Amino acid sequence: MKVDGKPYRTIWLAQDGTTVQVIDQTLLPHAFVVRDLRNVANAMNAIRNMVVRGAPLIGAAAAYGMALAMAEDPSDTMLARAYTELLESRPTAVNLRWALDDLRTLLAPLPPAKRRAAAYKRAAEICDEDVEICRRIGANGLALIRKLKPRGDRINALTHCNAGWLATVDWGTALSPIYQAHDAGLPIHVWVDETRPRNQGASLTAWELGKHGVPHTVIADNAGGHLMQHGQVDFCIVGSDRTTRRGDVCNKIGTYLKALAARDNGVPFYVGLPYPTIDWTISDGVAEIPIEERSAREVSHLTGRTDSGGMATVAVLPEGSPAANPGCDVTPARLVTGLITERGVCAASEAGLLALYPEQSRAA
Repeated sequence: MKVDGKPYRTIWLAQDGTTVQVIDQTLLPHAFVVRDLRNVANAMNAIRNMVVRGAPLIGAAAAYGMALAMAEDPSDTMLARAYTELLESRPTAVNLRWALDDLRTLLAPLPPAKRRAAAYKRAAEICDEDVEICRRIGANGLALIRKLKPRGDRINALTHCNAGWLATVDWGTALSPIYQAHDAGLPIHVWVDETRPRNQGASLTAWELGKHGVPHTVIADNAGGHLMQHGQVDFCIVGSDRTTRRGDVCNKIGTYLKALAARDNGVPFYVGLPYPTIDWTISDGVAEIPIEERSAREVSHLTGRTDSGGMATVAVLPEGSPAANPGCDVTPARLVTGLITERGVCAASEAGLLALYPEQSRAA
């Protein structure tokens, strides 16, 4: 996608062939800054502190984290240590584990002298694969959007959190169909949930939609149900940090409430996801997916730009009031209209997913 006319991915290799560069998403939308990741500790901190975020991008960053580790020390000890430390950086997004398992399986049999080159090559392949996967998700989602019968003179989508190109290497998952619909000339408009805490919708989704020229309106998280009641939402579309083999979807906290409102108002609720986000080892999302408990400070404080143009962080809770901050929730498969993947669209069920991924049937 483009930023001020210049095409960008969210992660790329610097000209020195070793340093990994990423967009610092903690500073958006007020500042566009590129960060250098020079070692595995840098990569781990970027993932943990949400300099990079979004399940597919976390996977790509973890793959490059393994490459940085091999550039630093290609020993068996470093391989094991890097795997463990990166895995612990964000527990919910399954793409992280998928990418780390992929790299470890590739690197472990190799002699140390060959690990660095192999790791960088595979990390680059994972990034290229993600771009193509997201493009296909967009194409499959566009076909659904074309079939909608909007209630007004525009097609109104509602999103939650950020599942655009900032959450992937390029294109995005849930936003890829939006971008492709816009580029195809369809009159699409997006209601953007602010997505407290961290405001990924207001800070990231609105920023990237605006840069691409997609009409959108930021709304408070609690406004979605009201808009659905009044016929102002034609479909909801979100991303996924982890999807179970039976179609339960784990995503940013608040997604479940949007799905409930959508069901009550007859609004289709779609999830865009790539195959690495499917966790074939678990069935019950509510019982089996670990939910990250993040810092209470994300709830108690907000950072933004003041009227004078400076940046400031302010407290919004009474002094002494505790805050809880579960990072994600689980939307049961029964509330999901369809899963949009790179292979097509399916029902949110084990049978639906296996119809698209029959090679996983032996693991059933």
